[in-house]
Amino acid sequence: MADHFFSADPQSADVRRTVEARIWGKPYVFTTATGVFSRDRLDIGTAVLLRETEPPKQAGTFLDLGCGYGPIACALALEAPKATVWAVDVNNRALELTALNAAAAGVADRVHPALPDDVPAELQFDQIWSNPAIHIGKPELHKMLLRWLARLAPDGVAWFVVGKNLGGDSLQRWMTEQGYPCERVGSAKGFRVLRANRAR
Repeated sequence: MADHFFSADPQSADVRRTVEARIWGKPYVFTTATGVFSRDRLDIGTAVLLRETEPPKQAGTFLDLGCGYGPIACALALEAPKATVWAVDVNNRALELTALNAAAAGVADRVHPALPDDVPAELQFDQIWSNPAIHIGKPELHKMLLRWLARLAPDGVAWFVVGKNLGGDSLQRWMTEQGYPCERVGSAKGFRVLRANRAR
């Protein structure tokens, strides 16, 4: 099997570097590595998602779905000091980096890196944030989204960024059809920023 960023245990050498990013007006320095998503910079899609949204300030339980090395999870925890953030990925190296970056940001006590099956089954999420791994294929993508959208709290909200040329508009329609009304709230650099919630 090829060594993808969604491999459980990347076979590439664990070569680390740091990248700088500015998220919601605050500077960050993240440690990244080979074998994880967008190791050389904060990827464009995630940057668009964060630029087109306001940071949450309220308490709650948040999910960073497909966390990579953890930029969204760290920023959520820093912006919402009474929130708990679960950072979920299938890549063990990414989870290790997320823990490292959360510690560097001073939020390790509230960021919980975890494999999907290790998230407590009873948890519901007040917010879900994701730049989903479109390249896993549509059937697996839909399966993943339905799994986690089902755990959205009744008044919860989910934020996604998806490339227009990777099916952002059709995904918006699909989520609405599945009972999660979805609207486009931003569009930049070929990406759609989507907001979904439970049908009332």
